[in-house]
Amino acid sequence: MSAKGTLSRAESTRRLATLAWPVLLGQLSVIGFGTLDTLLIARYASADLAALAVGSAAYFTTFVGLMGVVMAIGPLAGQAFGAGRLDEAGDQLHQASWLALAATGPGLLLLAWPEPYLWLARLPPELESKTRTYLAVLALALPASLLFAAWRGFNTAVSRPRIVMALQLGALAAKVPLSILLIHGAPSVGLPALGLTGCAVATALVMWGQLVAAVVITRRDAFYAAFGLHRRGLHRPNAARLRELVKLGVPMGATLLIEVSGFTMMAIFIARLGATPVAGHQIAVNVVSILFMVPLALSNAAMTLVSQSVGARELAQARQIGWHAVQIGLALAVGLGALVALGREGIVRLYTSDEAVVAAALPLLAWLAVFHIADAAQTLAAFVLRAWKIATGPMVIYAISLWGVGLGGGYLLAFDVLGGTPRWLTGASGYWMASTAGLVIGAAALLALLAWAMRLRAREEL
Repeated sequence: MSAKGTLSRAESTRRLATLAWPVLLGQLSVIGFGTLDTLLIARYASADLAALAVGSAAYFTTFVGLMGVVMAIGPLAGQAFGAGRLDEAGDQLHQASWLALAATGPGLLLLAWPEPYLWLARLPPELESKTRTYLAVLALALPASLLFAAWRGFNTAVSRPRIVMALQLGALAAKVPLSILLIHGAPSVGLPALGLTGCAVATALVMWGQLVAAVVITRRDAFYAAFGLHRRGLHRPNAARLRELVKLGVPMGATLLIEVSGFTMMAIFIARLGATPVAGHQIAVNVVSILFMVPLALSNAAMTLVSQSVGARELAQARQIGWHAVQIGLALAVGLGALVALGREGIVRLYTSDEAVVAAALPLLAWLAVFHIADAAQTLAAFVLRAWKIATGPMVIYAISLWGVGLGGGYLLAFDVLGGTPRWLTGASGYWMASTAGLVIGAAALLALLAWAMRLRAREEL
């Protein structure tokens, strides 16, 4: 401690790292699902990468938008935990579970009838059929994924991310052999090769297994007894707490939907350019997604610690942890972004030996250094703001920067709508340039909003 109510940078770093590293490993295992599918499908039938890109973009957009509402449990349970109201923190998990179940319905409908995504992508008939089948099977994973998201959010909020990490790593370990088996089949036992559909079947099976393991652990681990989680069955819906979750969760969910769709919709629009451009884009997105796990883990840790400090009324400490997280995250982003940008050719060739796909992916990763730094900054600022229950302002900023500048500007450049777009900025490169610009604008605006909000909080304490 540097002074009463404040933390030194070293102590902030230690506390953030303690929470962030298990979140990072857990999130890397989650992104490992997509990385594994991309690697396996690229080698099984590289033409199917287009269907995987559109299908995974459609699923991820749907899931993340709904998950964002459920993840309001993080700051709410974190503040209750910091204030010592353990029963309230535990009940937040039950209420978030009801919210997850309610969100499942519209999600299943959209995945079973993915017409909006397919209309935008305009895939050839064969790839459209494969994408439909992939999404129909993957829809089976949605209820388990949303319920597990509530459980994960609760555990992170009460500073117990390691058990989540263990389950996520176990899920990835199970996914690897299952995906290989189901993609390639086992003729000796009568199991046909399912190709792309095999990826979805493996994911659905693993996600349900992960949820069952989470329920068993919650009922048997003594840690959860203090939160009232050893009672059987879900608590009854609590109107007041559900309203609180929805009030914070809807703008959080909308923000996540805008953030994610700003990138996933790129794949759907780029699919119009053909299988090779979208295959290159899929590889670039996967590399960026892996890098993004570092600031995302740090952001989750920051949101937890800031929420707990706010609940405990250690407001100066809450502000300090938030700013330290932003500074640490930016330093890491500069180093990682530069390293991957410099070694991008070798990285792309780990995914594929198809020279056309390599040539399509390399120009996109040239944007990576700036893209990743801005991505880290906007994520850290947004998560710290959520810990203070500030979610509507970030939602507006995301809509303008990521949809307006990123998607809208990318469409104008990629398809040369206005004429005069330089040749090197047409196609997928135009989307990546516009998305990078949108991220830079969004990051600057969110950091400015965070600085303003913290100054306002400091004045209120005087």
